[in-house]
Amino acid sequence: MAQALLEGTKLRLIFEVGLDVNGDPILRAKTFSNVKKEATVEQLYQAAQAITVLCKDTLIKVERNDSSEIIA
Repeated sequence: MAQALLEGTKLRLIFEVGLDVNGDPILRAKTFSNVKKEATVEQLYQAAQAITVLCKDTLIKVERNDSSEIIA
C-alpha cells in the first residue's frame, strides 16, 4: 500500500492591491516557505492576520500548500 510523507508546508496570502481599468480587482500573492508542518489551521490563520496588519492591501484569501512524497 502506498503512503504519503509530508515534506513541506507553505502559507500563501492573496491580497487585493487595486483595480484595473475595467474595475476588476488586481490580486497579488505572497508565499511564506518553511512553515512548520505541525501548524494547525488556527495557527496559520492567526499568522496571516498578524502579517496583514503590517500590509496596506486587503487580504482576500489564505491558503495552506502541503507537498508530499508518495512512496510504496
